[in-house]
Amino acid sequence: MFEAFDATLLARIQFAFTVSFHIIFPAFSIGLASYLAVLEALWLWKKDAVYLELFNFWKTIFAVAFGMGVVSGIVMSYQFGTNWSVFSDKAGPIIGPLMGYEVLTAFFLEAGFLGIMLFGLNRVGPRLHFLATVMVAIGTLISATWILSANSWMQTPAGFATNEAGQFIPVDWWAIIFNPSFPYRLVHMVLAAYLTTALVVGACGAWHLLHNTAPRRARTMFSMAMWMAAIVAPIQIFAGDQHGLNTLEHQPAKVMAMEGHYHSHPDGAPLVLFGIPNSAEKRIDYAIEVPKLGSLILKHDLDAPLAGLDTIPDELHPPVAVVFWSFRVMVGMGLAMLGIGLWSLWCRYRGTLDGDIWLHRAAVLMGPAGFVAVLAGWITTEVGRQPYTVYGHLLTANSIAPIEAPAIGASLVAFIVVYFLVFGAGTFYILRLMARLPRDTMPELDEGPLRTAGVTPGPATAKPHGGHHGS
Repeated sequence: MFEAFDATLLARIQFAFTVSFHIIFPAFSIGLASYLAVLEALWLWKKDAVYLELFNFWKTIFAVAFGMGVVSGIVMSYQFGTNWSVFSDKAGPIIGPLMGYEVLTAFFLEAGFLGIMLFGLNRVGPRLHFLATVMVAIGTLISATWILSANSWMQTPAGFATNEAGQFIPVDWWAIIFNPSFPYRLVHMVLAAYLTTALVVGACGAWHLLHNTAPRRARTMFSMAMWMAAIVAPIQIFAGDQHGLNTLEHQPAKVMAMEGHYHSHPDGAPLVLFGIPNSAEKRIDYAIEVPKLGSLILKHDLDAPLAGLDTIPDELHPPVAVVFWSFRVMVGMGLAMLGIGLWSLWCRYRGTLDGDIWLHRAAVLMGPAGFVAVLAGWITTEVGRQPYTVYGHLLTANSIAPIEAPAIGASLVAFIVVYFLVFGAGTFYILRLMARLPRDTMPELDEGPLRTAGVTPGPATAKPHGGHHGS
């Protein structure tokens, strides 16, 4: 049934599907790991049991999300060898080490301390346990650093040469890792992860406030989440603007597609708010635009000229409609986050943060907004890079493995079925966990030493039977 389809298009759809499922879990776990570290730090500092109860509540959710993120990421790695083996051969000398560094640094760090964070509070004591939580949080950030460095190199390649076999070989690793778009994309993605987590935590707290369950814990998590939204959303908008300026410098075609500029504007470009891209006629139908505002945003000058897609050959145009709309979804979600953050500040000022039902309802509705924004931003970035895998150097059509469309289509169908069953069940379980109350009691801490054999000492009244325990 897939014989009439293009193999490259099916491979792109398959990778887009798997990466879309994968990215929502790291985006959540990166922010949640840092949130757990903040909760435990507040508990150690203030000695308030509510922070430990919230820590225990969210650490279970983190464990499930982290596990699903790891599993979904493994599938993507296999696709480099199955559907994209030519890309792996040509870009492997650069992409391979970067992804290997992610495993050697971030994944090993997370794996080494995750068990202590999840199960070791009563065994290692609160201070060492806090260190483990911080290490897990740092590990998630290091993981994001390496993955975004690899992906950013594909967007703005630097520090490489090409050998006689057509492979990209490293010349300057510093230039490769810290390529021109990497700092902007790292800041933008980490802030997006923090906002995503804040909105989920805020939605959970608002839901419990609306149902009048665990009011003190719900108020605490809701207040913390709204502080994060109010502070980070404006910073994210500024970071996104800087990222856009960097993209205009290094990937102008992507910005042209984002803005819907089919034609050049020598006397100042408008900002197209909405419209329907018409690539056949090379225009935006039913456009709603603000004259010259596009030049003001991108060039900080109302009359600054902006080039359009008419300066680029048609075969090098990215898919304008997809990029145009995904960019607007991302910006719309960002403005909504800014709005709810400002709303929460107003309610906080009036002393109604805990009692404003409409704010709580809005927070519940905004729970998935971070995931939507992350997916929309990722689509804008990746589709806007087309028709290249390595921007300006390797076309996507020349990166595909010699594999037939029916084979890719069959595996795509299998992925869709399995992913919706497995990760759908995992997501449903996470939502069930969020609907439950945080634990009411704080476990007693045992800061005493443990036997290295792995057996916890029994009660003081227990009599030894002789010999050594454990093996």
